[in-house]
Amino acid sequence: MAKREPLSMAMNTRVLFVCMGNICRSAMAEGVFRHLVRQAGLEDVVKVSSAGTHAFHVGEAPDRRAQATAAKRGFDISDMRARRVSEKDFDAFDLILAMDWDNLGLLQQMAPKKDHHKIQLLMRFATEHESATIADPYYGAQQGFDQALDLIEDACAGLLDVARRRATQVAAA
Repeated sequence: MAKREPLSMAMNTRVLFVCMGNICRSAMAEGVFRHLVRQAGLEDVVKVSSAGTHAFHVGEAPDRRAQATAAKRGFDISDMRARRVSEKDFDAFDLILAMDWDNLGLLQQMAPKKDHHKIQLLMRFATEHESATIADPYYGAQQGFDQALDLIEDACAGLLDVARRRATQVAAA
């Protein structure tokens, strides 16, 4: 019997970014990460989406301030539309990344127990900033959107390293 050689098989990574309404933080995170994934040539193995824990803005484009802030840094999020987290998301995604403690808690309440390991704070992937969460800029000034995007860019860069490692893992045939 011939020995089987290991095959290099890219491990897919499916990431869902989650905030409250899916028009500010999670939309910016999706845009940033989608851009980084494309630049890294990983779009065949890394899938990216975003959603909100609430249905306040379903079907709406991202907040105009979020769009402008992202655009200033080269990220186009104008084509996105807000949606609410669904039951299917817990099966469909490998990583479900919340922007803050409130949304993390809501996701844990919504998710089947078997999927709790997938739910984490996005900022756990950050390497430059020590903040555990990303504050919601919606009710504040422009500065809040800039600060949120600073944190998102940092965390998404760290997350890309994880996705890149997963994409190059070798699995036995």
